[in-house]
Amino acid sequence: MKTAFLTVVLLVSMAQAQQNFLPSNPVPAAPSAPKFWSLENKVDFSILAGQITVDAITTQHGLSEGFRESNPVMRPLVTRGVAGEAAASALGLGFGVGTAYLLHRTHHYKAERIAARTMIAVEGGFIANNLLRIY
Repeated sequence: MKTAFLTVVLLVSMAQAQQNFLPSNPVPAAPSAPKFWSLENKVDFSILAGQITVDAITTQHGLSEGFRESNPVMRPLVTRGVAGEAAASALGLGFGVGTAYLLHRTHHYKAERIAARTMIAVEGGFIANNLLRIY
């Protein structure tokens, strides 16, 4: 009986000792990753979608006036009319959003922002080129 009592006292004292070693200030949680569809990305990709739409309209207008598509990758699509142009525009926007999402998922947030803004700038250049040639 004495041995059982000493064993219980020993186990209780060990449990109490373990509770004393708990840190008083637990480690704070790691900061959460930013969301992909933040306000900034929504605005950037809305601008990009609008620019792609204007590029599609000006490209079809130029093709109807006898100009030629200079992008050899998109040429087979845009020469098929509005349906082909819509497919080319969807592929372009999907590639742009997909690239930014891949950078986001790999935690390259600064590169994601740079890529989105670069796509907007390049698409703006395409629009300016179309407008200068047409008008």
